[in-house]
Formats: sequence, C-alpha cells, structure tokens
Amino acid sequence: MERSAGFTLVEILVTLLVVAVLAAMAYPSYVGYITKARRIEAQIALLDLMQQQERHYSQHNSYSAFSSASTSADEKRFKWYLGATPAASAYELRGRACQGAQIAHCVELQALPGTAMVNASFRDPECETLSLDSAGARRAQGKSSKCWP
Repeated sequence: MERSAGFTLVEILVTLLVVAVLAAMAYPSYVGYITKARRIEAQIALLDLMQQQERHYSQHNSYSAFSSASTSADEKRFKWYLGATPAASAYELRGRACQGAQIAHCVELQALPGTAMVNASFRDPECETLSLDSAGARRAQGKSSKCWP
C-alpha cells in the first residue's frame, strides 16, 4: 500500500493552534506599539502648535484659543486634528486659556484621544489627555508618569 503525500487533519490543527497562540501573544504588543506611536505623533503636534502659538503671540501680543468648533479665521489657522483627515486622526487638538489665566497671557494645548470629532475607537488608557502650556509644563491625565519624554 502506497502512502499518499499531504498533511493530516491533526497536523493542520496543531499548526493552526500554534499560529493562534503566537498571534494571541503578539497582538497586545502590536496594539501597544500603535498606541505609543500615535501618542508620539500627538506630542509632536502639540510642540508644533506651541511654536505656532508663540509666533502668533509675538505678532499679536496674545495667544489664540481654538478647537474643532472654531469659526473665526484666526482660530481656524490652527489645525485641530492629526493626520490627513479628522476621521483618520487619533487625537483631537485644542487650545484654551490656562487655568486661572487669560488667553492673552497663557495658552494650554491639549490632545484628546478618540473624541467624536476624530477616530472615536482610539483609546490611550495610560496617558489619556496630553497637555502642554506656554510655560512649558507637560501633563497627562492618565495613570502613567511616562507619557512625556
């Protein structure tokens, strides 16, 4: 009797099981790397926006608040999302007066993850909202202290 070439069902099932276990172990790491990469994009965007705000301050002697709901031309000059489109963005960006100060003297820039205006499925449970103010203070509302380098 001649043995036919090929795989048995048991061999295929064992192979699939090994692949499934490896994928289950790798997926959380992959998600973590994606979250960290998007967080770094948000930090870079906040630093870039702060440069724009400082330029605006040097020209107008005042900072400018902005958000996704901004209507004035002065406020619309600041980009409120990351990436090419709002739907592809992980964070919504906004600028507002620092707590206890007027917008003319201090601005706080925030990166809010996964709002209704951007990709609402994105979450950053470690750092949540990132912020940077014109005094240079860097904050995060999440449970991790390693959100800013």
